Amino acid sequence: MSLLEEIAEQVRACRRCVLAQGRNNAVPGAGASDARIMFVGEAPGQVEDQQGIPFVGPAGKVLDKLLKRAGLTREEVFITNIVKCRPPENRDPRPDEVEACREYLDGQIACIKPRLICTLGRPALQALIDPKASVMKLNGQVIEKEGLTFVPLLHPAAGLHNENMKASITEGFDKLKGILERYT
Repeated sequence: MSLLEEIAEQVRACRRCVLAQGRNNAVPGAGASDARIMFVGEAPGQVEDQQGIPFVGPAGKVLDKLLKRAGLTREEVFITNIVKCRPPENRDPRPDEVEACREYLDGQIACIKPRLICTLGRPALQALIDPKASVMKLNGQVIEKEGLTFVPLLHPAAGLHNENMKASITEGFDKLKGILERYT
């Protein structure tokens, strides 16, 4: 068993925070163990909680289209979240919940060693880069921090809830396509 698989098993057995009490399945992440690009969202949704796989619900369908637009496939990236269990009513993860899962995420990053880490949405951006950062201001920009290269992006689900966000989401992934040419 690889270290990445061991982390996934630890996530599935985890009881570090209250989110474990209400879950059907923990969602460690999925994708290539040697991915050049890692996508980190905020938390599993209802469909993800049922299946134990990240981004397989409505936002996942949008993400698949955006990946294709950027010249990527789901099979060549690794997709995970800052928390591995679904928060009640899809609320934002609380700081203590993010902290409880942080060791798992850091372990995944260390195992995979991605060239780029794309944060999807505000909670992932603020957890990994800067607690005060604005995803609208940083959408599609390259940020270097602690030896890692990040690209903040708007969350694919934002366009499902707000039609006006679709152009900005697409713009971020178009910028990512150009960034990929330089970094991978």
